[in-house]
Amino acid sequence: MTNINWYPGHMAKAKRLMKEEQEHIDVVYELVDSRIPRSSKISNIYDIIGNKPKIIIMTKKDLTDQEMALRWVKYYENLGNKVLLVDLNNDEDILRIVKLTHEFTEDLQQRREEKGLKRKDIRVLVMGIPNVGKSTLINKMVGKKVAEVANRPGVTKGLIWLTTKHNITLLDTPGILEPRLEQKETALNLASFSAIKTEILDENEVAVHILNKLNKYYPDKLKERYGILANPTGLDFEAVYETLAKNMGAYKYNEVDYEKVSNRIINDIRNNYIKEIVFDHEL
Repeated sequence: MTNINWYPGHMAKAKRLMKEEQEHIDVVYELVDSRIPRSSKISNIYDIIGNKPKIIIMTKKDLTDQEMALRWVKYYENLGNKVLLVDLNNDEDILRIVKLTHEFTEDLQQRREEKGLKRKDIRVLVMGIPNVGKSTLINKMVGKKVAEVANRPGVTKGLIWLTTKHNITLLDTPGILEPRLEQKETALNLASFSAIKTEILDENEVAVHILNKLNKYYPDKLKERYGILANPTGLDFEAVYETLAKNMGAYKYNEVDYEKVSNRIINDIRNNYIKEIVFDHEL
């Protein structure tokens, strides 16, 4: 257990504004990073969206362990969700989202027609934790850059409605998190994939967490990227850091520069040098 507080004021304001917009929302897109499909889910989402229909969009298909990610797709589908695993930079995957959105709301459109009303643009709330791909999705659907994309949390600050070319209107929102991250595993997963600022946790602890995950689930990646052989009983981190410091030239006053080594490991994930991984394996 841990007690990490990282809850900027814009997140609290965004939650309140989203609740106020409920009556104008037809569908919710909940974006989830497919590399951390449990850790990146908003656990209290229904407190915000009420009973609005929801599509879970699992992003970063190009970076994930697809076999494991598809197991999570099945898991969430079995809970009654509509789920899509997508690469938001792939136009075909964007069209899959558009198609499912219109299928999802066909009953709504037909009810309007029965009342003599025209079909309407579907209004979609786009939400998720920081750095999960909301801005990329919005820019793709709108057809131009209207939202800033950055590989760091806390870029989007307010709510804004945006018209797309697909008869869908999107409500862009800031990334939101729990006020307190009580599960240490969750917090470390989020820090590993830039959903919370790494400064909130000890950077060495985040880097060791990444190495532990690679050792446990992706030993080939551990060897390929760092030349380190996996150890089923656990890594000797003093020896690992010595090896990495030699490979990276990471010394300060003839001693291992632990901070430099840890930052390199964290940046390897942030810069997508290590792909095809999932850190949440327990369904």
